[in-house]
Amino acid sequence: MCAHILLVEDEAKLARFIELELGSEGYQVSVAYDGMSGLSLARESEPDLAILDWMLPGLTGVELCRQLRATGSKVPVILLTARDEVSDRVTGLDAGADDYVVKPFSIEELLARIRAHLRRTHEADEDLLQFEDLSLNRRTREVFRGQRVIELTAKEFDLLEYLMHSPRQVYTRDQILEKVWGYDFMGDSNIIEVYVRYLRLKLEKQGEKRLIHTVRGVGYALREH
Repeated sequence: MCAHILLVEDEAKLARFIELELGSEGYQVSVAYDGMSGLSLARESEPDLAILDWMLPGLTGVELCRQLRATGSKVPVILLTARDEVSDRVTGLDAGADDYVVKPFSIEELLARIRAHLRRTHEADEDLLQFEDLSLNRRTREVFRGQRVIELTAKEFDLLEYLMHSPRQVYTRDQILEKVWGYDFMGDSNIIEVYVRYLRLKLEKQGEKRLIHTVRGVGYALREH
């Protein structure tokens, strides 16, 4: 799947040049020529990366970036600017920009920075498991139901992570015992029922719908109903 890049640049010739170069690299590109249009496009299309010119009509690139961050967007942002003072760099980074490319720049440098940010985003995505409004971060070991933080024990986390690997797949009790508790587990197999109950209590604490379902005679699955 090719990455989708949003380019907001008011210099038409430069915008066209960058658009063609990005297209030749296999990226899908959306272009806006002013800040407000760029903000609307960013919200509608949810790009994988945004390239914003600093000086834009209507809404500057810095203000656009600040607005994106205020709405919770984590899209990587590269600012294009002729400003090269340390104070300008600080302003851009404080607004939430991830990188800074000074005009005039080589297209090779811009492409290299784009690849680096997309690679980091992909690596971060691999740590994040999501199903419905439930999200789990394997790196930070954080779990959310919507915006609500869910505190789990180490084993509760391991069980939920295993179920979230392949939502809708039915896992047998033997599979769960082997993967979550290990080959050498000698305890009662009812331990799974106990931990599933713990997880349900925490995941459904505020009346949320059930996501961990019992498949009679087989095991458990993470699914809508």
